[in-house]
Amino acid sequence: MQRNLRIVFMGTPDFAVGILKTLVEHHYQIVGVVTAPDKPAGRGQKLHESAVKQYAVSKNLTILQPTNLKSEVFLSDLKALNANLQIVVAFRMLPKVVWQLPELGTFNLHASLLPQYRGAAPINWAIINGDKITGVTTFFIEEKIDTGEIILQDEITIEPNDNAGTLHDKLMHLGSKVTLETVKLIENNQVITTPQTSNELKEAPKIFPETCQINWNDSLENIHNFIRGLSPYPAAWSILHQNNQEIKVKIFNSNPEFCSHSLKNGKVVVFNKTLKIAAKEGYIIIDELQLAGKKRMDTKSLLNGFQFTESAYF
Repeated sequence: MQRNLRIVFMGTPDFAVGILKTLVEHHYQIVGVVTAPDKPAGRGQKLHESAVKQYAVSKNLTILQPTNLKSEVFLSDLKALNANLQIVVAFRMLPKVVWQLPELGTFNLHASLLPQYRGAAPINWAIINGDKITGVTTFFIEEKIDTGEIILQDEITIEPNDNAGTLHDKLMHLGSKVTLETVKLIENNQVITTPQTSNELKEAPKIFPETCQINWNDSLENIHNFIRGLSPYPAAWSILHQNNQEIKVKIFNSNPEFCSHSLKNGKVVVFNKTLKIAAKEGYIIIDELQLAGKKRMDTKSLLNGFQFTESAYF
């Protein structure tokens, strides 16, 4: 017998919007959307609405923006929505009093093949670690983060030219499909879950700008994966030393060139409108970068107006 679903959706960034949009377009009843409070942003410190809120407003959906997920006001408002299913995509860790609320449970969509890459940044870490395959998982939420019983999984190939941005979009589309399939299973009372195993696990902790500095003494492949795994945000960076100055440089796009040389790691080489940085097994060719205080641009455009000195190094 098919159940009549009343869904509360919880999410904040663009990744979550793709999944919410799919549910709306398939005519599921979204009785409420829970997202982050508006935050001041930019020079004028104007209040910025989350991507999920912007979409929810456009569809006239009921919106809750709690600062405290355990507050009596929020819990009262949440209960009043009378949902029987909650779906969580890129939100916050929920207290038990919230995820236990609906009759049919609360499930989460996570952008990895759990149990691998539990944590806040699974897309970035899969690329940084040089993985060739990743995917998405839906699972029922339990006490410990990202450990609940798996409902569905689907995988995708990480292409050599993928970065965190392109993989994000691919996983959003895959996640929309898998979320829809999961909702249909719940709707038709056909869910069979699988417990997560705990063998050798790769973690996916939150990434902070201060930990995105490139180590030019690492292997060529690791440096390249580090750059693409952090592109376009928050972006890998390094300090350029030249003319007794230190300039912070963000690097968005690179390619490895395997060859022998006798240069010190981090040495800048400019030849024929090409910018290369010496590393252990060759060079990292920089295709796109941003100097502090300047616009992001391709290397050829930068070299038209910026000159690296003979002694420049990272």
